Amino acid sequence: MNVYTRKPMHALLIVTAILLLLAGCGKEATQASAGGQSGSSAKTTPKVVKAALNTVPVPLFSYLDENNKPAGFMIDYLKELEKKLPDYKFEYESADNEGQLIGTDTGKYAFAANFWFKNPEREKKYLYPQQEFGYSITALAVKPERNDIKTLDDLVGKKLVPMTPVSGFRYILKDYNLNHPGKEIKIEDVEKTTPADDLKLVESGKYDAHLLNVVHFEDAVKKLNLNLKVGGIISKEPVYLLFNKNQTELAKIIDEKTVELIKDGTLPKLSEKWFRVDVFKSLEYVQQGYKFRKDG
Repeated sequence: MNVYTRKPMHALLIVTAILLLLAGCGKEATQASAGGQSGSSAKTTPKVVKAALNTVPVPLFSYLDENNKPAGFMIDYLKELEKKLPDYKFEYESADNEGQLIGTDTGKYAFAANFWFKNPEREKKYLYPQQEFGYSITALAVKPERNDIKTLDDLVGKKLVPMTPVSGFRYILKDYNLNHPGKEIKIEDVEKTTPADDLKLVESGKYDAHLLNVVHFEDAVKKLNLNLKVGGIISKEPVYLLFNKNQTELAKIIDEKTVELIKDGTLPKLSEKWFRVDVFKSLEYVQQGYKFRKDG
């Protein structure tokens, strides 16, 4: 659910490396499907599927590691998915959030590989698979001395950092407000933003809290040496690939393979690898797991 749209200076390098890696994986999968057969006539031609990748690096989900190699939970998921789909060849193209949405809606892309939350507006225009491939762990960032903000209930009457119109976190708050008439959380708007800029607003005292993915919080705090803490883990939001409305067959196949990757333990193991907690387990487990991870 990458909800931020600002492009870092090194975004092109990141996306280029990711595309090269995934293209290589697709080639290997195609060759493997024809393994053991002789002659070009024995090889099957895989169906080419065009997909969009997010241009903005997301810590632990998709980024370049210290060796400038593509890494992250989603990158590993896509590689495992391609292994299970030798009859398909995924061709990736980089695009920002808006470009992914427009391209998928028009049919330029069969699907957009990002961390999309599900909401009613998008469900009208796009096809969501039945199975999420992971979760966004949502947290409240506050100043160290603030012990009064631990849950969404505590945000009533407080100043929350503004959100972009496409922010998936906005729908968490909208749902809360619908269920708490008369005790709504005020949502301010901003056109574009970054996790770092948002967290600086909390550190400065201009805003009381910021709702964001916990890995965004940890990455920004580490890089910028911000004096902030997680007030509380709020939720685990399912994240999906997003398909063009006509891609029912592809969405169904990817759904089936994603379920297999969860049942055989592949995705839970990848979650442990990247987040040090199995996000496929209960929220209570993840909340406790985050405490251990934070202290470890």
